[in-house]
Amino acid sequence: MIDLHTHSTASDGTSSPRELIREAAEKGIEALALTDHDTTQGLPEAIAAGKEFGVEVIPGCELSVESPEGAGWIHIVGLWVPENPEPLLKAFDWVQEGRRTRNLEIVEKLRKLGVNISYDNIAARAGGTVGRPHIAQEMVSLGVVDSVQQAFGQYLGDDGRAYVPKRKLNQEQALGVLAEIGATSVLAHPYIIGPSMPLVESVVNDLKNLGLEGMEVFYSEHDKITTRRFGELADKLGLLKSGGSDYHGTVKPHISLGVGKGNLNIPYDLVQAMKEHRLAKGQWVTERVK
Repeated sequence: MIDLHTHSTASDGTSSPRELIREAAEKGIEALALTDHDTTQGLPEAIAAGKEFGVEVIPGCELSVESPEGAGWIHIVGLWVPENPEPLLKAFDWVQEGRRTRNLEIVEKLRKLGVNISYDNIAARAGGTVGRPHIAQEMVSLGVVDSVQQAFGQYLGDDGRAYVPKRKLNQEQALGVLAEIGATSVLAHPYIIGPSMPLVESVVNDLKNLGLEGMEVFYSEHDKITTRRFGELADKLGLLKSGGSDYHGTVKPHISLGVGKGNLNIPYDLVQAMKEHRLAKGQWVTERVK
């Protein structure tokens, strides 16, 4: 079993990178990719934990990308991110600058709505990159809302009263920087693009023409029919198949590491196919542990 889409406290998850890998070992997960949002800060700890607990850790990241008109938001996962990837780190700096500004704007909106919330307290709670889940957790702590889900529904989500758009790379920038550093690019959770398969195919094909190498066929929110359709689309477009839970820890309690909502059991064969693809291009790969 593998999980190629997970998050830690380095971005908006609740498990430290080491805790994440320890839990993966306990669940019998053979290979795991840590794919925090717009950061690689958790990767050294995760890689060290992989050696400690006997899990193949694939260093990764997740980029938010501008979406075409009429489509839902797009995220691109990068797998096999090298150590000190300078072009990627420069892109992250630009995104993180926008994230900090956005967080401050959200807090200001909340304060204007009568929420007595402190950015310093939110930052202390996060301990790393501050994201909306940390703001939501602080709102729960203050008694403003009963749950993280309610905070997003009423305040922080796309239709929320304190929503602020996120700074994103465009598609060419995101796929270009991943190609430049030799990372394998994978479209995350394609179901979010929209319910229309012709729309999904059009968007994915455009991304492929820009350098996209794979797509998540197996995902926590994909039912059997959706999984089959995306598998067929990947085959049609000649894309690598990937999959992951999008595990965040307690902020998404319905999603479990490795198995998602209980609908995932992703085979190692997918990692092997990616490795063969990379080796054919002269790129490095991680070593299988077991």
